[in-house]
Order: sequence, then C-alpha cells, then structure tokens
Amino acid sequence: MTEREKMLDGQLYRADDGELCALRAHAKAVLAEADACDTPEKRNRSLRRLLGGAGENLYIERGFYCDYGCNIFVGDNFYCNYGVCILDVCAVKFGDGCLIGPQVGIYAATHPLSVKERAAGLEYGKPVTVGNNCWIGGGAVINPGVTLGDNVVVGSGSVVTKSFLSDVVIAGNPAKIIKKL
Repeated sequence: MTEREKMLDGQLYRADDGELCALRAHAKAVLAEADACDTPEKRNRSLRRLLGGAGENLYIERGFYCDYGCNIFVGDNFYCNYGVCILDVCAVKFGDGCLIGPQVGIYAATHPLSVKERAAGLEYGKPVTVGNNCWIGGGAVINPGVTLGDNVVVGSGSVVTKSFLSDVVIAGNPAKIIKKL
C-alpha cells in the first residue's frame, strides 16, 4: 500500500511521504489563492476545486485551513466561519445544512500513543462524520473518529471526544448531552 492508501485506511503512515507532501503543498497553494480572492464567489470557486465534494450553496470564510482538502465532503447549504481548521487525513463528511462557527477545529488526524512510533514519524487518522443540519459553535473541537447525528448542536468551546446520536445539544469538556431536541 502507498502511504496515502494507508492514511485513508486509518493505518499508521509516514506524513513525510513525497506524494502526501505534494498534496499538502497543493492545498496550501489553493487556500492562499482562495484567501486572496476579492469576492466570496471567487473564493468558493477556488475552494470547490480543492474539496473532495461540495453541494449547492457552499460558503467558506477567509482563514480556512486543511491538510489536503480532497478528503472533505460537504452537503448543500454549508457555511464555515473564519479561522476553521480541518485536518483531513481521513474522510471528513458533513451533511446538508451544516453551520461551522469561527475557530472550530475538526481533526481526523491523530498520533500513536507509543513514543517509539511517534518518534519514528508515524501517525494515523480516524474519519469524522457530521450529520444534516448540525451547528458547531465557535471554538469547538471535534476529535478523530467522532460521528454526530442529524440536528446536533455543539456548544461553543466544547471538546467532542465521542460520538452522539441525533437531536441533541452537547457542550462541555468533554462534551456531554445537555438537552434533547
């Protein structure tokens, strides 16, 4: 398997692989180009070229960052506020009608607990899935392997370390259900 195939499969891989370095460099170039665009329409056209898939009515504010972009898939009516960081070493999928607040971090990337493996430059990932009509409040962090059902609201500043079913408001560190919708 290539390092990219291992990465997408959630296996240990080497991030310093030439193909992966080139893909990250491409993403950085497209992100810089998008931030330099003088209209939101032009910026979102640039970002569509980077993403793995995007539905209708995509809107991503300036200051968006991702590792690869090609592993991010968004549904219709997607809004992403300023300063969002998505580490997409595995698939990161959003349903329709999702709203992402400012300074949110969504991380499919992680590192092994073994010091020896980390020192060897190995890392891995776990996919993240966000259902339809979810709202992730500003400053929240979604950790690797998390799945959120439909209509989930994540309170500002929350750290989501596990998956949650649909129709709940979650908040805190670690996030827990504070209200059922």
